[in-house]
Amino acid sequence: PGAFQTNFASGKFDISIMKLTPDGKNRVYATYIGGSGQEQPHSLIVDPQGNLILAGRTNSSNYPAPNKFGKGGGFDIVVTKLNASGNALIGSIIIGGTLDDGVNITTVVGTNSLNRNYGDDARSEVIIDEANNIYVASCTQSVGAVSDRFLTTPGVFQPAPGANQDAVVLKINPNCNAVIWSSFLGGTSNDAAYVLTLGNNNNVYVAGGTGSIDMPEISSSRVIQSTRPPNSPDPCDGFIVELTNDGSTVLSGTYLGTSSADQIYGIQTDKTGNVYVMGTTESDFWPVINAGIFGAPRSKQFISKIQPDLSAYIYSTTFGSGSALPNISPTAFLVDRCENVYVSGWGGKTNPLEGYGTGTTRGMPIAGTGVIKPRTDASGSDFYFIVIKKDAASQLYGTFFGQDDPIQGGTPRTVGDHVDGGTSRFDKTGVIYQALCANCLKTVSFFGTPGSWSTTNNATVGGACNLGMLKIRMDFAGVAAGPQSSINGVVSDTAGCAPLTVDFTDTIQNAKSYIWDFGDGTPPVSTTSVTISHPYTSVGTYRVTLIAIDPTSCNIADTAYLNIKVGDNKAMLDFTFAKPGLCTDLSYIFTNTSVPTKGAFKPNTFTWDFGDGTRFTTSQNPPVPHTYAGPGTYIVKLILTDTSFCNSPDSVSKEIRLSPIVKAQFTTPATGCAPYNAVFVNTSGGLTFLWDFGDGKFSTQVNPTNLYPSPGIFIVKLFAFDSTSCNKSDSTTFTITVVAKPVAAFTFSPNPPQE
Repeated sequence: PGAFQTNFASGKFDISIMKLTPDGKNRVYATYIGGSGQEQPHSLIVDPQGNLILAGRTNSSNYPAPNKFGKGGGFDIVVTKLNASGNALIGSIIIGGTLDDGVNITTVVGTNSLNRNYGDDARSEVIIDEANNIYVASCTQSVGAVSDRFLTTPGVFQPAPGANQDAVVLKINPNCNAVIWSSFLGGTSNDAAYVLTLGNNNNVYVAGGTGSIDMPEISSSRVIQSTRPPNSPDPCDGFIVELTNDGSTVLSGTYLGTSSADQIYGIQTDKTGNVYVMGTTESDFWPVINAGIFGAPRSKQFISKIQPDLSAYIYSTTFGSGSALPNISPTAFLVDRCENVYVSGWGGKTNPLEGYGTGTTRGMPIAGTGVIKPRTDASGSDFYFIVIKKDAASQLYGTFFGQDDPIQGGTPRTVGDHVDGGTSRFDKTGVIYQALCANCLKTVSFFGTPGSWSTTNNATVGGACNLGMLKIRMDFAGVAAGPQSSINGVVSDTAGCAPLTVDFTDTIQNAKSYIWDFGDGTPPVSTTSVTISHPYTSVGTYRVTLIAIDPTSCNIADTAYLNIKVGDNKAMLDFTFAKPGLCTDLSYIFTNTSVPTKGAFKPNTFTWDFGDGTRFTTSQNPPVPHTYAGPGTYIVKLILTDTSFCNSPDSVSKEIRLSPIVKAQFTTPATGCAPYNAVFVNTSGGLTFLWDFGDGKFSTQVNPTNLYPSPGIFIVKLFAFDSTSCNKSDSTTFTITVVAKPVAAFTFSPNPPQE
């Protein structure tokens, strides 16, 4: 209830989003996002305020996006920003030309060009920068006539397409309602951008797969690989391109590939700016350079560390079983602060069932403590997670994950755990948040952890597949600092009015000790507690510094920052309401009587929430009319979103009990033991109330309590008033009997006892 979209919007598929508490035990919200056609999410990321940004695709004519970039048609790319509560859009935009956008290769079944795994048609990524700007890597087939093309912006590095299918890169504003820049990326064959990351200088690195021998972004001889062999028999190679943050200039670009099919599915940078890529190869001869002792010759998954200007390998290695084809379809990639490398992926029979040739997870290396599943199932169809130490010195961890899949009569009993496309994520501390298409056919059990929100597969249609949600903490990323503020119980709030007390928490909680500097000139505080409070008495913006310390970790200490804004221009929020029509009407006029202590309210910075699902954004004046569909109790909220005031966002709420006829009624137990604290639940209509508790005491609260210290019989009377109703007032009575508490006692005879 209260989610942004509570109903399936028809069509074949809608996007569905579910947020759980960090321990996975409770659902925070769940919502659909979709229209009358088909939708699919490709990539998710959460900003520091808890808002969710998703990138995906739709072919619906009524997808919830008030903004459009390009002519549109077929499938289009969607980028949508959902608020932290899951009940409202912050922004949403549809992006595309007249053909398919966000769809990698027209034929999506079977190995074809860049489409090497089941789900590769749905690869793309969304990330954000420190200012909450949004970046998207994807692809487009809208490369024809100018009027039908994927739309680009002036001054970008490649304003015109190559041919067939091109990669695309976009930067979108933080409100997710306007494209800052948009560009093609590609040559005269098929190209797709799967992943992207930001360098230390905020340059944009983009990577993916290409069949083009003439990508215009790759022209320098000073990079690792400036050409692909002409007429090469392999359908694709990986590529990396470095762009300026304004999208105007290519700084460097390189192919990465062999004479067989190669693609890049992950890209990261470290604290010194070095670039790491992860992908798969179908060659026995991926370059192994300067790696430590870890690696598996002729294996088909690779990790490469590269100079920031893409001029040379720092190291490169392969991992896997040494099979003829890649073991896994990669789904997530991370380089942590200690330069350890993390990879997740899935392998097994889903690929051959869909016409692809990828191998199985059999023979993948297992290592470390806390291994979840030490052996893959009989068909080699599992998820696989691996952590490799800095400079490929050794394997720190490796485990399988998934349901057991026995084979009967030579035939597997299930489809195997997999994904239907898109990317999952590691966070910077090395925790994997993995989505799984799990437990298809339900012929074997899929284990959920005790106490988690749902431990059973309740699917009843199709292949009975269900979404699996997996979180694993691998504990190799070193100590980390994650400061979070809370003001008046509002988590992540960073602004308030003086005097202001802010509660701080380290959300990572893996340090041995902490140093807090609150930025206001007070001495830093050393503590071993993960929580601390601090008062601010003066107006200003304060940079809070948290140093998290663990001398035994690979990085010893980590520092993070948080800005707190303290003001003195509080807005005093209030409103009134009145019924202007007949007593039988349910139409009201709401008047915003809020007062700014300094300055004035900006236009359109108030939102009315009328408690019936209706929200309306407006200025302070004029008064706003609203008609309710029927009688009931409604919580009306006036919300201030003008961030120039120190208490914004803030709100004031009032309860309205609507009924043409006032009827006084309440519930409470009929008996109790003295001293008895009676609790009264008011179920009346009415706007104001008067209670007579029958003992000489009175109350005007909506739901009061009353203490009866002594036994007795009391007649409680409730008066309900609403001057706008037809009968103006009503009353009711109820009798409460308060008795003395029973006393435990007994006698016996004869006393004294006799023999």
